[in-house]
Amino acid sequence: MHRTTAPGPNETVSPTDPPPLLTDQLTAWVRDQPPCEQVAVAALIEEDELLARHWVRRLLVAEHDDGALSCDWLQFEARYTRAPGLTPEDKAFLRLIIAIRFPRDVSLWNLELLDDRRLCIVLRAMAKLAGSETVAVGTRV
Repeated sequence: MHRTTAPGPNETVSPTDPPPLLTDQLTAWVRDQPPCEQVAVAALIEEDELLARHWVRRLLVAEHDDGALSCDWLQFEARYTRAPGLTPEDKAFLRLIIAIRFPRDVSLWNLELLDDRRLCIVLRAMAKLAGSETVAVGTRV
């Protein structure tokens, strides 16, 4: 479902080895980034559907000369609302994820547009950003 990329210039791949997944490459890159970046990327990877869309990848994922990938959040934030095929629910989820990456005010009404799965992803991301690794979102009492 995810886009794959070719190996970097110093990598060798046998004809039977599949190219690394986009999510694997972003996970490797984000390890050395600030916590807000790590949490935002992890939430997008967990959500899965948006990164599978061509326009989201095109606006968000930057490929460098060495073949490494990163997230270009500034370009993404400036243009994602015009990406074709994004529903109001998609845009609300992305607004919340961008607010995690670049801490800023975001209207909580965006939460009302999310389905249970995306709501749980956002709540787990916010709890993780706050330093909690043990919040079990989505469990019923």
